Amino acid sequence: MRSHSLTLCLILTLAASQASAQQGPTKSVPVSKFFKAGEVDARLLLAAPPAEGSPAALAELAELRAIAASRTPERLARAQHDADVENVTAIADVLGADFNLERLPKTAKLFDDLRTEESMAAKAAKKVFNRPRPWEVDPNLSSEAQLEACDKGAPKTSYPSGHATMGWAAGELLANLVPSRAQAILARSDDYAQSRLVCGVHFPKDVQASHVLATAVITRLMVLPAFQAEVEDARAELTAARIAP
Repeated sequence: MRSHSLTLCLILTLAASQASAQQGPTKSVPVSKFFKAGEVDARLLLAAPPAEGSPAALAELAELRAIAASRTPERLARAQHDADVENVTAIADVLGADFNLERLPKTAKLFDDLRTEESMAAKAAKKVFNRPRPWEVDPNLSSEAQLEACDKGAPKTSYPSGHATMGWAAGELLANLVPSRAQAILARSDDYAQSRLVCGVHFPKDVQASHVLATAVITRLMVLPAFQAEVEDARAELTAARIAP
């Protein structure tokens, strides 16, 4: 009887192990390295987006239709690139090939940590506001070709834009590190954010809210000694690589 129980136990253990293997590795949950829970509260930082069907919301839809009607294939291709590359390298392309994170480990660490913080802030904000995506409100807004070109994202996650939050936050930090190229860097951040409108996957207010959220995240991080230390390490590395003065 005991032998039968042991055999049954082994069978159940093996089955559980196989099921776990089929499901793949468990994804780790991001944890803030610098902020306490609730320290970056979207409800205090961001105004609610326009209510669906309101004059302001209808004006946003009209603006997106105008962008869709006037966009060129070249601009849509750039928007697709920006949809695919959601990290600082998309913004740093204005610095040229010398900005190679494989050769800049301290800079890479800094922007990885920033990515965690701004991404967590944006995802928390999306859950607060639950704004539908433009293509949910107006299915005719985006052509099939456009949706194939740009990741349209999950429903009810329009406000704020995660991509634009990343672009603004990375751009503001990079401009601080390379002030001689600040104008070009911030212009690229703006262009990157506008790509979300070219794709038709966010409303204009989503992008504007992203700028507010990104600035709040950066402003708070820059007064924290632990983050400041990482910034100065990256600054020294970029100076040694002759990317920053």
